[in-house]
Amino acid sequence: MAFYRQVGAVPPKRHTQHRDEQGQLYYEELMGEEGFSGDSSLLYHRGLPPAIVDSTVWELPDQSTTPNHPLRHRHLRLPELFPDDVVASTDVVTGRRLVLGNADVRISYVVARATSPLYRNAIGDELVYVESGAAVVETVFGPIPARQGDQVLIPRATTHRWRPTGPEPLRAYAIEASSHITPPKRYLSKFGQLLEHAPYCERDLHGPTEILTETGTDVEVLVKHRPGGKVVGTRLRYATHPFDVVGWDGCLYPITFNISDFEPITGRIHQPPPAHQAFEGTNFVVCNFVPRKVDYHPLSIPVPYYHSNVDSDEIMFYCGGNYEARKGSGIAQGSVSVHPGGYAHGPQPGAYERSIGLDYFDELAVMVDTFRPLELGEGALACEDPAYAWTWSGRGPA
Repeated sequence: MAFYRQVGAVPPKRHTQHRDEQGQLYYEELMGEEGFSGDSSLLYHRGLPPAIVDSTVWELPDQSTTPNHPLRHRHLRLPELFPDDVVASTDVVTGRRLVLGNADVRISYVVARATSPLYRNAIGDELVYVESGAAVVETVFGPIPARQGDQVLIPRATTHRWRPTGPEPLRAYAIEASSHITPPKRYLSKFGQLLEHAPYCERDLHGPTEILTETGTDVEVLVKHRPGGKVVGTRLRYATHPFDVVGWDGCLYPITFNISDFEPITGRIHQPPPAHQAFEGTNFVVCNFVPRKVDYHPLSIPVPYYHSNVDSDEIMFYCGGNYEARKGSGIAQGSVSVHPGGYAHGPQPGAYERSIGLDYFDELAVMVDTFRPLELGEGALACEDPAYAWTWSGRGPA
């Protein structure tokens, strides 16, 4: 979104000389989207931004996927993927385990205490939800603190690293796009301002406020990219540190948005998922389900009606509160439900009737709806609850 910010020292006019106290020129880098036609920022470096001294293969964790076949609803217990004895040495970048993916988006989960390597995703933007714990995300634009409930939006090709802070491990749910991730177009004016009907505004978005300066030589940065459609990794070694920026300005930079600042839209009868939308990418949307007053029609049924997602897979990450529609299914904190396009899903048996008369839901969930089928990553295969698909009927397979 076009929300201008300036941090550190920049010259009065872009693409003009900017020098240090000794008269040495700083090197200007334009970081821009859609060629030269989208949002951009200008960064001023002490060293040459493209100066690398080595390039080798970074062997990524298992990125393979398996089709959801035979087709069925699935329940994934993500906390099982990270036993306590591996968390101390795990970091948010290299420790991610792929849960679901297609050509448009990949969803991973990680529990980490270690500081990550320097990293950038050259495939697309990342939206990382902090389920619990805290961290400082150190970026080429400066540091931004991240706390429980933050959705950290990191633009494509932003060099950064995750440094967990505090006594708790950092639990993170990473949504990696093959595109940019933005607010829905219906929330924005033609000039990019968030409008009055949007469930959040610019005051809720927090970007870097100071420069993070580091020096060094032969500095390694892990890069994720996608030649020929396959996700691969490269280790680039830079002659000077990428965090040698003295200032920048523009409309492209990382932000945090806390889910508690999402203002739910409610009504007399049940509101459909688009009322909860927070972000979108190419062929997928992200919705936030937060604690809220619910339907106030005298004959309302507050939990969702049964529905068939004929055009999309629905992925729900349950990250807090009590999710009324799922009681009795085994779903709990840290669960993911996978409801593929093609047939109906909805409340568990009894939830439809129990919801009548309720006026408040204390639930917290992040939903990803995709418009192309998702496949199962190795993480999903390792933590699936095999009984979930039969919980509506109360019977197992014949």
